[in-house]
Amino acid sequence: MLTILSFQLRCALAAGALFVAACGSGGGSAPSSPTVPQAAAPTIATTPAQNGAAIVSLASATSGATIYYSVDGSTPTTSSQIYQAPFLVASNLTVNALAAASGHSNSSVTSQSFAPNIPSGTLVWSDEFNNATGANAAPNPAVWTYDTGASGWGNEELEDYCGWNSSNSPCTTAAPNAYVGTDGYLHIVAEQPSADVYTSARLKTQGLFSFQYGRVEFRAQVPEAQGLWPAAWSMGNNIATVGWPDCGEMDVMERINAAASPDWNAGSIHGPGFTGGNIGTDYYFPAGQTAGSAFHTYGMIWTKDSVQYYIDGTTNVYASYTPSSLNGLSGASWPFDGGQSNFIILNLAVGGSWPGSPNASTPFPAEMLVDYVRIYTN
Repeated sequence: MLTILSFQLRCALAAGALFVAACGSGGGSAPSSPTVPQAAAPTIATTPAQNGAAIVSLASATSGATIYYSVDGSTPTTSSQIYQAPFLVASNLTVNALAAASGHSNSSVTSQSFAPNIPSGTLVWSDEFNNATGANAAPNPAVWTYDTGASGWGNEELEDYCGWNSSNSPCTTAAPNAYVGTDGYLHIVAEQPSADVYTSARLKTQGLFSFQYGRVEFRAQVPEAQGLWPAAWSMGNNIATVGWPDCGEMDVMERINAAASPDWNAGSIHGPGFTGGNIGTDYYFPAGQTAGSAFHTYGMIWTKDSVQYYIDGTTNVYASYTPSSLNGLSGASWPFDGGQSNFIILNLAVGGSWPGSPNASTPFPAEMLVDYVRIYTN
């Protein structure tokens, strides 16, 4: 018994000594806080575009990290633009990026400078929709993805949007709504598989490719009939964080319904405090021309503090918008120079709040043909 008690006493005393050593006495110092891990600094990867331009991708090895970046020389913070998609670099600039993650301190800043020295007017990215397979092919999946479904898309549209090779009813592979034909055109096809049921396609580069500034050009031939609404446009990547219209929207090619005389195209911009028809300009084609009778080039020149639209040549600018265009619009603010890149959208809507519904004169299938999408340096 004494031996056992002595052993227990020695253990208790030893434990007490360890407690004092670990916790300290009244006059001792407090234990140090656990070290917070630092998020892994972003990596910057590039793939070639055209004529010296590059597509830049950012990543962090820290799971769940958010990457913040800048391209204007400033040091990024957690208030900077959030990286959402690879973006085109075609001018001399420096990409700065940091990563932030829950439970981590912010990473160090990664920087990479680019000096491609590309002359103005140089083609730096394009999708020419080439197809030598001998059969209809998917639009490049590294560039294009799809909005799908029948949500009305905020415009009370009537169509179900279908992706490439979709067989989810009412979509069918027997009548595809989006494909690159052997003719070298992207086909966006509106179908009417049954009474009051419509299908079409809405392609976008969101999450895959984006650009900030430059001259963007679409060469397209559009359908013209009651209830049809073809469009080529862009929106800011930051729609994922700030929503619409704060992300900014630039509509390069847009028109509705049957050919008019004179025929027309609408070029507009939308943002916080200016949506709908607040800021837009109609271009009227010369006598004898229509949007649907031939291919036309629809262009946008996007520079800091300026968005311009042209048709069939850069000498034919018909609309110019700047921050001063917002004067008189209560609560309006210019969203196009916040540092975000934009993604591209191509679609053919059926029905909706602007064109109204198709009628017996509307032919189905109806298709919008796109020869190319190109981006040039300013």
